[in-house]
Amino acid sequence: MTDPSPPPDAANIMAVVHEAVGGIELEPAEKREIWQFAQHELPYLWSQRTSYFILGSYRDPYIRRLRAVQNELTKQLGAYPFIMGDLLELPTERLNTFDIMFSLLATYSDYIVGVFEKEGGGEAPELGEIDDPPYFDKSYVFPRDYAWVTDANLTSKHHVTQAALEIAFTDELKQDEVHSKIDALVDRAQESGIDVTEKEVWDVIDDRAVEGDEPAKYSWVHLNKFRKFELHAQCFPWSAEEELRTAVSELPSPTPRPEWEARNEP
Repeated sequence: MTDPSPPPDAANIMAVVHEAVGGIELEPAEKREIWQFAQHELPYLWSQRTSYFILGSYRDPYIRRLRAVQNELTKQLGAYPFIMGDLLELPTERLNTFDIMFSLLATYSDYIVGVFEKEGGGEAPELGEIDDPPYFDKSYVFPRDYAWVTDANLTSKHHVTQAALEIAFTDELKQDEVHSKIDALVDRAQESGIDVTEKEVWDVIDDRAVEGDEPAKYSWVHLNKFRKFELHAQCFPWSAEEELRTAVSELPSPTPRPEWEARNEP
């Protein structure tokens, strides 16, 4: 079989790879595998379509939410949404394969979309990768049940609902304490001018209780990273899958490439 030749932008690709592996010397066979991956997957990212690199857990039921995001983006003309688990995998055994693939895909994608529902799993280090340069500016996060809730930040129905869910699913509280705290929460929200009723809040709580679906819980580190994205208008919290599907419309839409690209095509 003929060895794959270096792809376009080979020097920059290898710079990304060397950063991902910590600068160690690559063996010839490893370089061939990397070229093969680059030639197979990166042309989709260099195409006229707008690429969305979707991050999140591949385990069920979380993978269903990733597919929901992918399906919503696929409806947009000119979009190429993809999940790394669907792509060609680097077969090398010596190298840190995930870091290489992630770095190449994140570097050459137009946008990075992270869907988070828990603090553990492979999506946790992915969050740590995208909250700083060079990926932060093109990254958007969709954390389930996230709300930066303080009295000063109780500014929307979403904040009220998330705070109520936290109260309702706290094991240390008795049922009458739960009702008292949620009633007080709703009263405080209404006094602040938020259009929310006790029935709306309890409907959400009851739906989650019937499904046995407790609110997502995150570490303090996760919450602070989500807050950073939120402050930059790159965070879109959700509770139900339908809300997630709707929130996807907030992502930058596929846009035509500049005219100079079309003029310079062979």
